[in-house]
Formats: sequence, C-alpha cells, structure tokens
Amino acid sequence: MLLVSMKMIKVVSAQGKSILLVDDDPDVRGSIKLLLSIDRHTVTEAANGHEALQLFTGSRYDLVITDYRMPGMLGDELARNIKNLVPAQPILMVTAYIEKLLDAGKPADAVLGKPFSIDDLRRAIATPTG
Repeated sequence: MLLVSMKMIKVVSAQGKSILLVDDDPDVRGSIKLLLSIDRHTVTEAANGHEALQLFTGSRYDLVITDYRMPGMLGDELARNIKNLVPAQPILMVTAYIEKLLDAGKPADAVLGKPFSIDDLRRAIATPTG
C-alpha cells in the first residue's frame, strides 16, 4: 500500500461519516463500501464521475472517495469539478495508477494505492496528511 498526501484531509478522524464512493467496478465499490460500513460510515455509491457530480450537487459529504481510472470521466477530472464547486471538500483518490497522479496537478487531498487493506483505508481516512 502506498499513501501519498497531497494536502491535509481534515474531516474524517471518527466513525460515522457521510461518504460519496465513486468506482465504475461494482465489485470494488461493494468491497470498499463493506469496509467503510464496518466503521459505521454512511456510503452513497456512484458508478461514474457524471453520476457522482449529480449526487454531489444535491448533498453534503464529509469525504469523497473516488477511483482514478473510470470511463467517461477520470477521477482527477471529477476531483477538479468537485473542488470547483466546494474547494474545501476532502477527496481521497484510490488507484492502481498512482504514478499517473503524481504529475496530475494534485486534484485530490490524498491518494491511496490499490490494492489496500482495511487498515490502509482507515489510516487514509483518519490521518491528517500533509
């Protein structure tokens, strides 16, 4: 597991947060949702960036967790769109393509490399990074 901090994630130091989870793979999304539900987070799922933006526009989330590689809209584009709407919105990017994000203008607050364990995910959510 590799966690790369882009800047500080301030919000998720406790259980029970509202999280928007974005991943085009339903199995991956389901697995991450299961991990998050263990810590009593409320998870709203989106299958792609366009769906995520629609959900984000009408709601408030403590954290957005998004995959990088998705059809239609990459995770870094989604992150930029969300940051344009709410600049302080914490975003955690999860990806197997971590090297591509290191030069992508740092659209997310932190990046977590796939595959990861529940402890890796908890650290990425709970640790103020920066």
